[in-house]
Amino acid sequence: MPAGSSQQNTISVMLCDDSAVIRGALARVIESDASINIVSSVANGELAIQAAARHKPDIVILDIEMPVMDGLTALPEILSVSPKSKVIMFSALTEKGASVTLKAFSLGAVECLVKPSSGQSTGEGSEFQRNLLTLIKGFYPQSRQVPTTTPPAVTPPPASASPITGAAQPAPAAAPTTASAGSKHYSVAGAPYTLRNDPQAYTGKPSIIAIGSSTGGPQALLSLLKNLGGVDVPIMLTQHMPATFTKILAEHITQQTPLEAHEGADGMLVENGKVYVAPGGKHMLLTRENGALKIKLDDGPPENFCKPSVDPMYRSIIDIFGNKVLGVILTGMGSDGLEGGKLLVNKGGRIIAQDKQTSVVWGMPGAVATAGICSDVLPLNDLAPWIKKALLG
Repeated sequence: MPAGSSQQNTISVMLCDDSAVIRGALARVIESDASINIVSSVANGELAIQAAARHKPDIVILDIEMPVMDGLTALPEILSVSPKSKVIMFSALTEKGASVTLKAFSLGAVECLVKPSSGQSTGEGSEFQRNLLTLIKGFYPQSRQVPTTTPPAVTPPPASASPITGAAQPAPAAAPTTASAGSKHYSVAGAPYTLRNDPQAYTGKPSIIAIGSSTGGPQALLSLLKNLGGVDVPIMLTQHMPATFTKILAEHITQQTPLEAHEGADGMLVENGKVYVAPGGKHMLLTRENGALKIKLDDGPPENFCKPSVDPMYRSIIDIFGNKVLGVILTGMGSDGLEGGKLLVNKGGRIIAQDKQTSVVWGMPGAVATAGICSDVLPLNDLAPWIKKALLG
């Protein structure tokens, strides 16, 4: 039986970094939680592949730059020998680190962890400790025990494939569990939800699309946006990512989809058919000045432990467009977007969410789905056709 398997009632983690000091610091943080078990600690990608084949860890924390074999090269091989492992890239907060990390997402990584600076505390009670433990445990929110049936990991594409083909493939939508007049009831892994059936909901053409995403979001976003070419309304996007990473994400969207994307900047004019990405470390809001639609950046406190956060973006958009907002919630931990989504439907707007089968983590989309405020809950590849149909009015 592999070390750290589900029968041991712990989440198994493998560390891969060429620095023994860094691995030691990570180990101290992780071992402070009894529900997490380190099954291997190695210094390069080649050793990581061997250890992954032996231990089949639930989580892999993978450095990018290492001797013998770097993390980007090792990543597809790790997922080949241990396809259920969730790989978290351990990246420096630099443009190079962000660019490589975005490439890693397309190869199957599900999240990034920014390396602490030399003066940053990683000890007991530190922000780094809280963030790391929250991230690891967020993949298994129901209990300490790792589920025996783990949601499928993102399958790495062939070397010749476009990065956006690395997104999780859609599974069939959940079938209705009951039938009653005027509503549709569904259940996903014991979590029942009801699709909204409100005759007062706005059914005309939306004037703006507002997307929220987090863990697993970059590959889901690229998969969605590549199929939204030709949209004639603005697309506002909040993806939970640190500064620098959001700039690179906007560049990747421009390069790999038919849409032009920009990292939001204070006072930036918002135009139809373009994507605006909330910058890391700021909330992105929308204002109207002398008839012109502009971005306003807000340095207020985090909401839902996130900055940027989906909820403040939603509130500002709803203030301007009311029921003509179409909200989209993609894969991600937590419940950011839920309160904004409730406000949206109360104003007569619509919100749709990614389904559990194609989400890396069904936290954010699950929150809006189980709250009963979604007009639809769909596999990733079915979201773009739904949006395009809505844009026809």
